[in-house]
Amino acid sequence: MGEKGVAYSLVRENPWEQSDEFLHMNPAGRTPVMTDDKSLILVDSVAISEYIDETVEKNPMINGTAAYRAEIRRLVAWFDQQFFGDVTGPLLHERMMKRLIHRQPPDAKILREAMKRANSHLDYLDYLIDHRAWMAGSTMTLADLAAAAQISVADYLGGIDWNGHKQSKDWYAMFKSRPSFRPLLSERMEVIAPPDHYEKVDF
Repeated sequence: MGEKGVAYSLVRENPWEQSDEFLHMNPAGRTPVMTDDKSLILVDSVAISEYIDETVEKNPMINGTAAYRAEIRRLVAWFDQQFFGDVTGPLLHERMMKRLIHRQPPDAKILREAMKRANSHLDYLDYLIDHRAWMAGSTMTLADLAAAAQISVADYLGGIDWNGHKQSKDWYAMFKSRPSFRPLLSERMEVIAPPDHYEKVDF
């Protein structure tokens, strides 16, 4: 929405609280959920993103040939599912969920494995950036937004080691400088502070 110049406001929702109002909007009890002043309710990041892309012409995020659009969607799925399952999800569970809900310390073994997998994912990002201007190809697309979103959360939680990943680091530093992304870097999780470099464009 920021890239397309659409005004929005964020509402923090803790899915584990399972509030009646939130469950009414999404019985699955998961974020994200988007609603407007016309009673439209959309759930799931892909459904929301594609709806916005289809209804706002400015700066299309899924464009080009059928093959190019398929590659964009493949990479969005990769980051939303594979990267999340390997890296973001375990980090969130160990560093945030355990602390806030279960009052338990994180499992160091799980954290090390998540960071190890993050390193493998950054190897893949390095490869993509070596061969393309952007994640999917010649233009910035929804694939870049999906990648930046997952990496941002993982980096906030201290799960990213940028050493040896100059391509990914330079790409992410460039992305952090975008006006649409800067506000997200100022957001803070409950009782968890990010590393000192998190908000700095130059790390």
